[in-house]
Amino acid sequence: MAYTDIDKPDEYFNTKLYTGNGSTGHSITGVGFQPDWVWIKERNSSVSYHLYDSVRGATKRLESDNTDAESTAGTFLTSFDSDGFTLGSNGGLNGSSDTYVAWNWLASNTTASNTDGSITSTVSANTTSGFSIVSWTGTGSNATVGHGLSSTPKMVICKRRDANDAWFTYNENIGSGAFLALNSTIGSTTAGASGLWNNTSPTSSVFTVGTNGGVNASGGTYIAYCFAEKKGFSKLGSYTGNGNADGTFVYTGFKPAFVLVRHTDSVGENWFICDNKREGYNAENNRLMPNITSVEIDDSPIDILSNGFKARETGNKVNGSGRNYIYMAFAESPFVTSTGIPTTAR
Repeated sequence: MAYTDIDKPDEYFNTKLYTGNGSTGHSITGVGFQPDWVWIKERNSSVSYHLYDSVRGATKRLESDNTDAESTAGTFLTSFDSDGFTLGSNGGLNGSSDTYVAWNWLASNTTASNTDGSITSTVSANTTSGFSIVSWTGTGSNATVGHGLSSTPKMVICKRRDANDAWFTYNENIGSGAFLALNSTIGSTTAGASGLWNNTSPTSSVFTVGTNGGVNASGGTYIAYCFAEKKGFSKLGSYTGNGNADGTFVYTGFKPAFVLVRHTDSVGENWFICDNKREGYNAENNRLMPNITSVEIDDSPIDILSNGFKARETGNKVNGSGRNYIYMAFAESPFVTSTGIPTTAR
């Protein structure tokens, strides 16, 4: 049995629920670390997702549900703090009495210049948890970009910052000859993929970008979130649905704190996120969909278990018969600790 690499997952990823107050300087604490990437959604209104990271800098917003370029304002997230973050007055992340969820990841709390690729990148990387944030300026020619993880990422989510373009997403399970878009319901697509990844999979030091302007226009500015798999902390895999009410079980090796799932076969299906805080218990794992602005939905597409998750429904959303899915999960607690001691789910 494989033991975990990380005994305390909430030191690297944590979900924080909070209520807005509409005022500048609203401090959100209780994250447990200084986050480098914060992904926020208002739960009770149909507004966009806010994404902030320490490499681009506080006050710089991207939105996962659309193709908009980066915008900057003092009313957005204004600082990354030792136990959380501070907000401005923007209603999309701090409306008075509105409820929010913030998913938080730790990188390195600093940046470094990375020359592993043919393009020099700026990187904040956590090699322990397998997460890095990477920024670069495009050249317009096939190139490589250093990610700083010292292990091969299984998922890379890229966004052009200075122009409207899709959230192009590489995933190992669909390969470098295809892509998904985080902001879209398109299925796994091969058309144009060579211009994104140059038909080349990432390595332990770099990922490859082609000539598509969404990842590498000459003079364009970009950000990427890179994820490598770590035993007992993160799992980036795939599964096939069975179409039954007794749905497919997916083994992760830990009790998930966060699960992102996407049907890859065809158009029309949304991405969805469940976590252990909104309600966080079976069968009330409320769903959000990061490609649309919809309010939180109180259906229960999955059960969160001590060692993975299990589909609860029969449709294409999560468990269509013979349908293929990718997922990314992060741990609440490992199934077995680094010393071989089993943990117990709630």
